[in-house]
Amino acid sequence: MRTRNARHGSVAAALFLALCAPTAVAAPVPPTPDTAADVSAAESAGAALVARRAALAAASRGGGAAGLDFRACPAVEDLPSRVRCATLRVPLDYARPDGPQISLTVSRAAATGAGGAARQGALVQNPGGPGASGMYFPLVADLPGWERIAAAYDFVGYAPRGVGRSAPLSCTDPAARPRGPVQEPVHPSPAYKAERLAQARAYANGCARRAGAALPYYTTLNNARDLHVLRAALGEEGLTLMGASYGTYLGAVYATLYPGHVRRMVLDSAVDPDPRRVWYRNNLDQARGFEGRWHDFRAWAARHHGTYGLGTTPTAVQAAYERVRDAVARTPAGGNVGTGELRAAFLQAAYYDDVWPDRAAALAAFLRGDPSLLAAQAAPDPASAAEAENATAVYTAVLCNDAPWPADWATWDRDNTELARTAPFETWANAFLNLPCASWPVRARQAPVAVGSQPERLPRTLVVAAERDGATPYPGALELQRRLGAGSSLVTETGAGSHGVVGGRNDCVDRHVERYLLTGATPGWRVTCTPHPEPAPVSLDDGAAGARRALLPPVV
Repeated sequence: MRTRNARHGSVAAALFLALCAPTAVAAPVPPTPDTAADVSAAESAGAALVARRAALAAASRGGGAAGLDFRACPAVEDLPSRVRCATLRVPLDYARPDGPQISLTVSRAAATGAGGAARQGALVQNPGGPGASGMYFPLVADLPGWERIAAAYDFVGYAPRGVGRSAPLSCTDPAARPRGPVQEPVHPSPAYKAERLAQARAYANGCARRAGAALPYYTTLNNARDLHVLRAALGEEGLTLMGASYGTYLGAVYATLYPGHVRRMVLDSAVDPDPRRVWYRNNLDQARGFEGRWHDFRAWAARHHGTYGLGTTPTAVQAAYERVRDAVARTPAGGNVGTGELRAAFLQAAYYDDVWPDRAAALAAFLRGDPSLLAAQAAPDPASAAEAENATAVYTAVLCNDAPWPADWATWDRDNTELARTAPFETWANAFLNLPCASWPVRARQAPVAVGSQPERLPRTLVVAAERDGATPYPGALELQRRLGAGSSLVTETGAGSHGVVGGRNDCVDRHVERYLLTGATPGWRVTCTPHPEPAPVSLDDGAAGARRALLPPVV
């Protein structure tokens, strides 16, 4: 899955591998009990022990989040005074619950109780990635449409292990990253592929060098165990979770490990949890999905040819894009936007249709001789370099640790060459992003969890998906619902594809989510909502399309 770094509503692309010195690094090796089964049993027992201790601490201090010492947030979090922050201590390795500890940062806005609403507990959010921080989530309580949920729930965000100030993971010095412009060939040559393979190996070695023995412990299984301890520390018997994108997979793994501690789950933009697809095949599926959404953007721009002049068909708009790509390959826009930055900026159009007017206007302006809009939208932000590097490091570590990946380049080359024939927009960029997993210096990879294999029936859960989502293609939502069982309900936004459906785009979806969170009622096995309106075109003369809706920060 492709990472996005979302913080307070901003989206920083973290798409390029850094060059590191290609020095061989010995693989970190965790403590090795007799068998993999022994490791799993020890980790499960350790997680249960730590969660019991957290629950006892919460009970001794009065429950209701009292197990955590919430105080004024550090200035670095850039959160208002009404949001309080705490730290949660968890083991680096759950097989050694009293061994080395790490601290996870947690944020909370208390339930308002408006209208006399009874408090229902904590609503915890994970925005995806992996590699994204949810520390901003308490701010959502102030957005229009969230008043009734915020009256009943504490809004709790956190930075998962490795992210932000939660035992931060880094694979390279952000200051040493190439500053661009990045020039990517349309059809990578064997020499270019060899160069990227060498960069991927160097990046993986950089992760091992900088993380040391901690590297194997950044996994979805440990993220789920951390969430189990956080639930207990919040004084909650059952977890109420809003998980988006990768957060749906995390939620599904949690539900499989701890079915008796699930209260309610909203799983938005679902990752396919089939162990056979985690994660190599999921990424191939994602590239196909992005191609479909790239077509949707071009079709929209063609319908608004009168505004943008990019062409009256998707093919014509593609030709306009290629003229811009050829131009920035020769002369980078603003001096720092090459073909790599251009593609990364337009990948946003495959995630969120909110950006369609801005991207189409930037293409049109460039072709009229003004590169400033494109440069402003596509140039990397140096101020977010460290955050982007951290997000990429966590993304890489979790996905590489979570499952086996093909070790031979021939497999990657064959599969992606074939895929690029029909899905050229993002196939190779996605492959090169994940290529460190081919030479990942951790000997014992996790086996993907068999989501849905828990012996007991889960409470009602709510899966939400957009039918044309590119980042998490729709078949994944069908598979997730199937595995969660008869109590799972799927709400589909038909004919739409923005990644992250909940929270301001579609009133029908939001009504189902609010009703579920407040009452536990689901709308049925499978229900549909008509698509949210497409964005209005923005005239190059107007410069704005009017007021936009208040949305949740983008999921990743």
